[in-house]
Amino acid sequence: MNDHLSKQFDNELEALRSQVLQMGGLVEAQVRGAIQAFSNGNLSLADQVVETETRVNTFEVDIDTDCSQIIVKRQPAATDLRLIMAVTKTVTDLERIGDEAHKIARMARQIHERGVADSGRFANIRHTGDAAVNMLRQALDAFARLDVQDAMRIITEDRAIDIEFKSVIRQLITYMMEDPRTISTALDIIWIAKAIERIGDHAKNICEYVIYIVKGTDVRHTKVQFPEVQPAKV
Repeated sequence: MNDHLSKQFDNELEALRSQVLQMGGLVEAQVRGAIQAFSNGNLSLADQVVETETRVNTFEVDIDTDCSQIIVKRQPAATDLRLIMAVTKTVTDLERIGDEAHKIARMARQIHERGVADSGRFANIRHTGDAAVNMLRQALDAFARLDVQDAMRIITEDRAIDIEFKSVIRQLITYMMEDPRTISTALDIIWIAKAIERIGDHAKNICEYVIYIVKGTDVRHTKVQFPEVQPAKV
């Protein structure tokens, strides 16, 4: 590949990464808005989160199309191919995070329209949600910088979200036992808590893709404590 074509290819890959980060920023705002709508009963904000789903889906389709075109036109190899493959997986995870935000917003609307929500009693839901948003933001930053060490660190944060999720479930079970009239609302909040937990899982996936891009090592579904990963052969 001559210098001119190489420069064009680099620009195409950079544009691809930029699109992913734009989509990520949109999804991050979507999650943040959904958590806020649950916390303060802002139903117009919940509606905005739901409406954003169309834009997120469009991003996914457009980026996947660009990836396919680059593969056909450039026939990339090694790190470049891994980047494109990871991008296709990352946008899938981002789209699914958007789906979870959509779910939280819908549940928030149901809860507040029912008029029985005690947001102060469920402050830990807001805390867990903020932790998931922070994890997503850091995962996107690690993707932007292709920072393996940061990606490894962020992956471990998913455990804390899982622990908080279990704590929320125990609290909600107690809540339902104390007052059976709250069962419908408690079940909706369980769905919200599960959606937040899934957002953490998807953010973790994005970090795993960063490691794959840089090192060529697939660390998904592994129990290892992330020893020094050997660089991929190029």
